[in-house]
Amino acid sequence: MAEARAKILSRSLMVRPSHWNPEIRDSHGGYIGRPDAWWDEVALAWEIDSFDFHFYRDDYKRTVLRNTRYATAGITVVQTLPSQLLTDPAGVVAELNAAHLAASLRPRPPVNLVSRAA
Repeated sequence: MAEARAKILSRSLMVRPSHWNPEIRDSHGGYIGRPDAWWDEVALAWEIDSFDFHFYRDDYKRTVLRNTRYATAGITVVQTLPSQLLTDPAGVVAELNAAHLAASLRPRPPVNLVSRAA
């Protein structure tokens, strides 16, 4: 449900995501993550992190480790709560547009799009 809302909201962005749910790996083939949305040209990831899926200790730990992998690979990440898609869509659009601009101003990190999920 949240991803469907995100796809609709993405129509308002200056630059739409190039991929949804792709697998991203580092230059050595190591798994980094599978973001909800991905802008390959600037290595920007968008994660819509629901409390329901990150409530338990192990789930939260996986989220923290994923975000650390993004950071150490040089990937810019925007995290959005599903509720923000409903309560502050303009704010989400502004954050994503700003993050895309910031990501475009730095060299693209050496990460690879492995699968091109829909």
